[in-house]
Amino acid sequence: MIRPFTGLPPSGTGPRSMRGGWKPGWAYRGAMASTDFEILCEIEPATRPDLTHVRHQIGVLSTVADAFLIPDNHIGRATVSSIAVAHEVGLMGGRSIACINARDRNILGFQRDLLTSAAYGVNEFLFVYGDRPEAGARSDDLTVRAMLAEARRFGGRSDVAGPLRLGVASGSRPLPPWKRDADFLLAQVSFSIESLLEWRASIEFAGPVFAGVMVLPSASMARKLSTDIPELAIAEPIISLLDRHRGAGVEMAVELIGDLRESHAFDGVHLIPTARYREVSARLEQLL
Repeated sequence: MIRPFTGLPPSGTGPRSMRGGWKPGWAYRGAMASTDFEILCEIEPATRPDLTHVRHQIGVLSTVADAFLIPDNHIGRATVSSIAVAHEVGLMGGRSIACINARDRNILGFQRDLLTSAAYGVNEFLFVYGDRPEAGARSDDLTVRAMLAEARRFGGRSDVAGPLRLGVASGSRPLPPWKRDADFLLAQVSFSIESLLEWRASIEFAGPVFAGVMVLPSASMARKLSTDIPELAIAEPIISLLDRHRGAGVEMAVELIGDLRESHAFDGVHLIPTARYREVSARLEQLL
């Protein structure tokens, strides 16, 4: 059941001190670092050799995020390396999780990425299979399971500073036993708290589990998601609401985050703010 829309967001596009994005001397605060409910904010990656927009997102979201998830060749397009951007987050005083997909690399390429990460001080990762690429063929040399095993071996080396923290993702289905070896788990995006709670109750996982929450920026994006990714099919009442109210996607996402926190079923959320990162940051500041 979809909860009713409760109103448009208040005026303003972001935290007062952060509306201009990150500037030298500004530090990430990790607004919920002292609580038991974390917000992992996914950053829209750069598809050009310019990190200005990435830095702006980090600056705006830094007052509500506990960590930033950096995608790897997002939706099959070439992007700036997730490891390089994760390093940039660290330079800005934040905590980062670099996503690495199996699609674009063989075992040697993965070992290179682990070495590069260690040199940059990046030690948290999300391993995924990867979407179909826009150009070229998928590599079949690597799987998420193999990445987990290889990263565990690498993290045990004497010249690597400390253990690595490794995460995997799961669809709304039973969890394969090997995924329980990960340190944290990200659930597939859902727009229904009932579906998320039902899935969470059906699995066993010892580490933190994060629910997937996406901000729908428009009705057209909702329709496209429903067509391209059947697993994320969005109910017509939500699409109709997005047609009528420009800010409905932000409000629904923030409301879902609040409900998830109150449920105590998840350790936090994996938030995909999309282009609405300014608005969602402002609303989350009020909620948290």
